[in-house]
Amino acid sequence: MKLAVVGGGSTYTPELIDGFARLRDTLPIEELVLVDPALDRLELVGGLARRIFAKQGHPGRVTTTDDLDAGVEGADAVLLQLRVGGQAARGEDETWPLECGCVGQETTGAGGLAKALRTVPVVLDIAERVRRANPDAWIIDFTNPVGIVTRALLQAGHKAVGLCNVAIGFQRRFAGMLGVTAADVHLDHVGLNHLTWETGVRLGGPEGENVLPKLLAEHGDTLADTLRMPSDILDRLGVVPSYYLRYFYAHDEVVRELGTKPSRAAEVAEMERELLKMYGDPELDEKPALLAKRGGAYYSEAAVDLAASLLGGGGSRYQVVNTYNRGTLPFLPDDAVIEVQASVGHAGATPLPVAPVDPLYAGLMANVTAYEDLALEAALRGGRERVFRALLAHPLVGQYAYAEGLTDRLIAHNREHLAWA
Repeated sequence: MKLAVVGGGSTYTPELIDGFARLRDTLPIEELVLVDPALDRLELVGGLARRIFAKQGHPGRVTTTDDLDAGVEGADAVLLQLRVGGQAARGEDETWPLECGCVGQETTGAGGLAKALRTVPVVLDIAERVRRANPDAWIIDFTNPVGIVTRALLQAGHKAVGLCNVAIGFQRRFAGMLGVTAADVHLDHVGLNHLTWETGVRLGGPEGENVLPKLLAEHGDTLADTLRMPSDILDRLGVVPSYYLRYFYAHDEVVRELGTKPSRAAEVAEMERELLKMYGDPELDEKPALLAKRGGAYYSEAAVDLAASLLGGGGSRYQVVNTYNRGTLPFLPDDAVIEVQASVGHAGATPLPVAPVDPLYAGLMANVTAYEDLALEAALRGGRERVFRALLAHPLVGQYAYAEGLTDRLIAHNREHLAWA
């Protein structure tokens, strides 16, 4: 089995490598290719990857290349974890929206749209080259904004599934609170990527006992602190929202906060400098503790599980993924990309039935889905007016004066990445 990781020079990658090494019986990789145009970073990450494999006794071979076509040749699955424009572009995404009084964030709002516009054309080009190299290869997309990028891939006919680590993070957290293994916890997870709610927490599988009321009663304050939301909001909702919902539920508060501290991109850039120094240490043969602060917790385990299931191995039958709606949520179009529990196998991902969704959540999901339609149109066809329409449709923008100002700033800050600008 051959896997390729596009964006393999990312400081995330040792997290992925650690999972591949530990879970080699679930996903028996013979060759792992890390692909990245940044050769200096790639060699540091690749060296650490080889040492991690060696320490844990993994027999697979780790190679590195800046040649995309060579890297994906014959790959059974390709993982996408790229960031077009790097941390510099992310820093801008998190900054210029604040000038208009809107949230500056890399995956949602105006910053998320900028990332989609930069990313979708690049990902589609990569996917076409993967298809030429091996038409049967699966593409696993971890590249944000996952929902929009995955929809672009599916709409272009690629064998693709989107992946996010939010659900597996909640699964692990709930398991710890309940004193059970993660495998015992099944989430009723519903929404769009970075717009999700845990409406049930079941023991043993989709039909198991729902212990979410117990979790909220016994651990509500802890969960609220983690999400940085008032505990009475969780009590009143009766669900656990993703921490990304704070951008919607406390928008003005978040904007004030973001205006008083360095951007997350600045923090991550400094962290990456430290991590790359560590990766260059020939004695280091495990992922460093600092990597946990970089983000992407449990990404490796989710990626291994998903790849194993898609390639006919021993992955879990049920997994939270991003895939076509296909009538699962009747208030959304069939070709909307949703993030829900799905049955995953060699043929792909099939969403499990979802209980009727409270209008409080369904309305916001429908609104953001409409924005994602317009965002993808802007990413595929370009044009200032399409950017404006997408921003005007986004619930974190929604006013024409804001949308005008944000459109001008988005184009000015991203001109080098927009072929039409």
